[in-house]
Amino acid sequence: MIAWLPVIFYKHILTVIMDKVIFLHYLLPFIGAITVSVVLTTIIKRLAEKLNIRDLPLVERKIHQKSVPLLGGLAVYLSVLILILVFKDYILDGRIQASYIWALIIGGLFLIVGGYLDDKYNLKPLGQIIWPILASLTILVGGISVKYITNPAGGVIDITSSLLSGLIVFFWLMGMMYTTKFLDGLDGLVSGIIFIGAIILFCVSLFWDVDQSGTSILCLILAGSVLGFLLFNFYPARIFLGEGGSTFLGFMLGTLAIISGAKIATALLIMGIPILDVVWVIVRRLFKEKHSAFLADKKHLHFRLLDIGFRQRQVVLLLYFLTLLFGAIAVFQKTQGKLVALAVLVVVMFFLAFWVLKRYKKIQQS
Repeated sequence: MIAWLPVIFYKHILTVIMDKVIFLHYLLPFIGAITVSVVLTTIIKRLAEKLNIRDLPLVERKIHQKSVPLLGGLAVYLSVLILILVFKDYILDGRIQASYIWALIIGGLFLIVGGYLDDKYNLKPLGQIIWPILASLTILVGGISVKYITNPAGGVIDITSSLLSGLIVFFWLMGMMYTTKFLDGLDGLVSGIIFIGAIILFCVSLFWDVDQSGTSILCLILAGSVLGFLLFNFYPARIFLGEGGSTFLGFMLGTLAIISGAKIATALLIMGIPILDVVWVIVRRLFKEKHSAFLADKKHLHFRLLDIGFRQRQVVLLLYFLTLLFGAIAVFQKTQGKLVALAVLVVVMFFLAFWVLKRYKKIQQS
């Protein structure tokens, strides 16, 4: 029966799309986003080169050999913005309000502006964190909230406290933004994982959402915008996301997980490996090495995999595979199944980290 799940899944999607004549409704935002993203990435790449806004391999943790233009996140942001404006009448379906869209646009703008300043002037950690805080607060001002949490035993747990809801949204978004920020160390890693995540959220929406919903369109707009950029960002990258782009992608996926029906468990499965890696790195920096959690180094999982002999493409494709594997589980499982999958994910991460560290120490000793 398990072997037939992918067939049933794809058959269900095709049935939804073809039987209800909404193929173009989904295809146009996706293809449009890819096209706009490709055009804008080409233009912004040249602009970054002209303005000399580049990532220079001047510190030891940088693994690229030559300078690479930044500002790629601006191309993704503008692509999302343009497609949202074009398809706003379809996105505003009653559950998604205009204030939600404005919160996404303004919050994203904070991140892009802050990212540009950081790329240009190398801001201190305090100067960097201001922008994600502003973006998270903008989402709260826009009225986006968590109204309930699914109860693993059945039913839902209503969240009646606006303070509790606000705290959940704030820390969830901050966590997602800093996960993608720290993850952005290899060509195409963050953009590829967010593309997979957006597609997974879209597929999940086909199972529970109403036909032609605004959340589905937003997921496809994000996926298309990221895919168009990924064509330039995959190894060897011709342009980088930059600070603003890496945080914007976490911001978008985190917000979509909320407005698509509190699919936080789904997003945790999608981003599980990077989140666990970030948690481990922060704990190590604070308690073992006793220095700032924001002090960058080359001890993330993806760098460790490089140290033991993997190539950039191999590392990126491995993490793509794990993201797709656990993300796909979310499509077929309800809350209890997702919690089991999360537990399995923690075990997988533990053994992967143990194996990598063992190989690394062996190489260091030889």
